[in-house]
Amino acid sequence: MTSDYSQQALRPVAAAPGVLVHPAADRRLATEHWLLSTLPAPGRARARLEWEQHDVAMLPLGALFSAVRIPRRLVVALTASTELAQLDAFLGEALDGGPIVCDPHHERYYAVVPASMPTTWHEAVDEWRTWDVDCLGRGSYLGVPRPDIVGATCSRATYWSVPMDSAAMLCRPLTVARLIAAGRHCLASEGEA
Repeated sequence: MTSDYSQQALRPVAAAPGVLVHPAADRRLATEHWLLSTLPAPGRARARLEWEQHDVAMLPLGALFSAVRIPRRLVVALTASTELAQLDAFLGEALDGGPIVCDPHHERYYAVVPASMPTTWHEAVDEWRTWDVDCLGRGSYLGVPRPDIVGATCSRATYWSVPMDSAAMLCRPLTVARLIAAGRHCLASEGEA
């Protein structure tokens, strides 16, 4: 079984003279191809099969993108909510629409960031680890949902809390760092109270 958008070609649509708009299905297809390009050709077929059967595929980090693991409790401290939909909306706004993968089973979020973040932010990352925040890069894998698996449901484990709007559209490292700093501050304040 293949998703509808995986069989379509990228076809821009003219919205006004001289302006091209790519439909959501085309952007999802481009995003799917970009995500799968982290794998050699034989691995792409396996990952597509994982997406079709399980909605999630294991993709290597550190080549095109990396991920910052953020514990749910840090986001809850910032929002005072435990509802996944509210946490997702908050993250979308706080990280300017940057893509976030949610693993509700393990109560973690993964901000999808540039591949260089683990090396350029290594000092901050060392400090973050005491809060169960980590920057995952080369040698790590992330369970990445199919691009159209958006929003939490009872039957779904991992999903896009904030979808990747287009191929290679990532969270800005400084924005992620600010979110982590604010969350740490809230958790520290709660600990003092």
